[in-house]
Amino acid sequence: MNTTKKEISIFKVAAAYIGTIVGAGFASGQEVMQFFTFFGAGGIFALLVSTFMFVFFGYIILDLGRRFKAKSHLEIIRHAGGRYLGQIIDAVITFFLFGALTAMTAGSGAIFAEQFGLPYFLGSLLMALVTVFTVLLGIHGVLSAISFVVPFLLISVLGLAIASLLTNPASITSMNQWAAATKPPVPLWPLSAIVYVSYNLVLGVAVLGPMGKLAGNNPNTLKKGALYGGIGLGLGALAINLSLMTFSPTISGFEIPMIQVAARFSPYVQTAYSLILLAEVYTTAVGSLYGFSARVSNPEGKRFRWLVIGAGIVSLAAGQLGFSNLVRVLYSAVGYAGILMLAGLTYGYFRERLVPQPAYRPEQEDGK
Repeated sequence: MNTTKKEISIFKVAAAYIGTIVGAGFASGQEVMQFFTFFGAGGIFALLVSTFMFVFFGYIILDLGRRFKAKSHLEIIRHAGGRYLGQIIDAVITFFLFGALTAMTAGSGAIFAEQFGLPYFLGSLLMALVTVFTVLLGIHGVLSAISFVVPFLLISVLGLAIASLLTNPASITSMNQWAAATKPPVPLWPLSAIVYVSYNLVLGVAVLGPMGKLAGNNPNTLKKGALYGGIGLGLGALAINLSLMTFSPTISGFEIPMIQVAARFSPYVQTAYSLILLAEVYTTAVGSLYGFSARVSNPEGKRFRWLVIGAGIVSLAAGQLGFSNLVRVLYSAVGYAGILMLAGLTYGYFRERLVPQPAYRPEQEDGK
């Protein structure tokens, strides 16, 4: 990431925020279905809560990153949880980076199977190979790729939502009846909103923290960036949720429900959305593999290359569990753990606001 003194713009903050959070799980519709659509009308209220939380916690992370001049997520995490709890949260983040990689290999397999009629394993294998190859060569263009894909994704989900509502308006009554027969991974919609934001920010803090320092002495840039970014995330999730609510009884059994929504309109729309989704899978997989490997091993060391290859192989094997199963179990579990991070961030933010302290550095505790 660029760390020059040139201050970052509001647009770049918002775009990077959305790009960090939005991934293949979001684009597939599987995340939104598990955490919002399964609650029927209650899912709409959960989306409003999650949007507020994205704005609030996004700004906290960005502002702490600015004030601490954070170089990585460690400054933020250890500030939020202290030396020992911070280490636990850091371990959760590292674990989830690998879990996200596994979910992406599974997601690629699901796209190949449901969209192209090809073997599930082939899709997972190709994604694992391309991801490992990219990380071994370097990933300097990954952030640019994410920024390029996100606008197309948001436009596509908004378009599908509008088309779905115009052609087949959702019935709240029938939707609630269907939702009552489902079993979401989190029992209550308020808790589901918290868990959804929590697991997303477990990964997001790794980028948002260091990005905060690029605002220099202009916290308003971060405030507006977090506001616009959080609203953008909320609108995107709402669009997906409305689309899924419209066709929920018939598409809930698919691994990639949004592709089934796109298929209702045209094979060309379906193919276009599948390509956008594959791009999201790729960028998320590359970022997750690099983040995991770089946290465990020095990227400049010889061990790093073997770690990347080994992680790719293990993720390929674990990805055979299925995309929806991984989203349901892995994301929920990490989301519960991430609540500790959100609580620590809230406490640390207000503590720093009331009692200004010198910027925290992990090396102060590590003796470096």
